Amino acid sequence: MIVKHWNFFLILLLMVIAGCEHKAAPPDVSQSGVKSYNARGVVRQIADDRHQVTIQHEAIDGYMPAMTMEFAVKDTNQLNGISPADEVTFKLVVGENDSWIENVRFVAHRIENVTNNEFTFHADGTELKLGDALPDYELMTEDGKRIRFSDFRGRALAFTFFFTRCPLPDYCPRMNKNFEQARELIISASNAPTNWQFLSISFDPDFDKPEVLSSYADLYRGGNPDRWLFAAASINTLADLAPRLDLMVMRQGTSISHNMRTVVLDPQGRIYRQFDGNEWTPQQLSNAMLEAARMQTQATPH
Repeated sequence: MIVKHWNFFLILLLMVIAGCEHKAAPPDVSQSGVKSYNARGVVRQIADDRHQVTIQHEAIDGYMPAMTMEFAVKDTNQLNGISPADEVTFKLVVGENDSWIENVRFVAHRIENVTNNEFTFHADGTELKLGDALPDYELMTEDGKRIRFSDFRGRALAFTFFFTRCPLPDYCPRMNKNFEQARELIISASNAPTNWQFLSISFDPDFDKPEVLSSYADLYRGGNPDRWLFAAASINTLADLAPRLDLMVMRQGTSISHNMRTVVLDPQGRIYRQFDGNEWTPQQLSNAMLEAARMQTQATPH
C-alpha cells in the first residue's frame, strides 16, 4: 500500500515538473514579430563599452544589401576574442523598433587596409557648442529646390540625418518616427507657437534624389508635409558640416556607416540642443522645440 502511494506521488511530481518545463519554454519569435537573419562580414570597429560593433557585411539574404553598419550587441560576451579586421558570422535579430546581433563566431583574421574608404567625414576639436551659430549650408530639397539653413531664420528648426536605404529600425527609421511623433505632439499642444520646422537631411545624395526623398517622406508624413521637409546634403556640405556636429559618415562603395545626431536651432540659428544617438524621445524633442520657438533674440540658450 505504501509503495502504491509512493508511485502515485512520483507520477504526480513528474507531471508537475513537465508542466513547469512547458511554461518556461522560450517564446516562438515568429509569433512576436521578431525575425532573424544569418550574416557574414568583417569587423571594422568595436565600441569601448562593447555594446556597439561596426561590421562591413555581405548582402543579408532577404533583408538588405552589402554595407557597413553599426550593430547593437546586448551580450558583450559575444565579442570575446573578436577584434577589428576579424571575419565573423553572426545572426541579425530585427524587431519592430530595435535590432541587435548575436551568435557572433570568429572565422578568420583578414590582413587588409581597413581604412581605405571612399570618404570619411569625422574630425575632433571643431565641434560647435550650445549657443554657437550654425554656419549656413545649402541643401537640395525633395521638390528639387535649393535651400539654405538661413531660410529658416525666425523659426525653431530641428534637423536630423538619415539615408533612405538604411534598413535597421533603431537607426534612420527611428529618427524619422521620432520626428513624426514629435511633430504630432507640437501640433496637438494647446497655445503652442507656430514658428517651428522639422528637416530630415540625407547624407546619400547620389541615391537620395528629390523623387526618392519625396516618396520616402510620405511613409512618415502620411501625405501631410506641414512643417516637415526632406532634403539631401552634397558631399562638399557634409565635409564641412559633419565635423562641426561630431557627425561621423563613412562611405565604402554603396555602404554607409554613421552615428546619429539631431540638432535644434533657435530662431536666430544658434544651437539650442543636440541629441546624440537614438535614445532620446519624441517628447524630449518636442519640449526642446517649443522652448526654442519661444526664445527672444537675446535669450540665453538652454
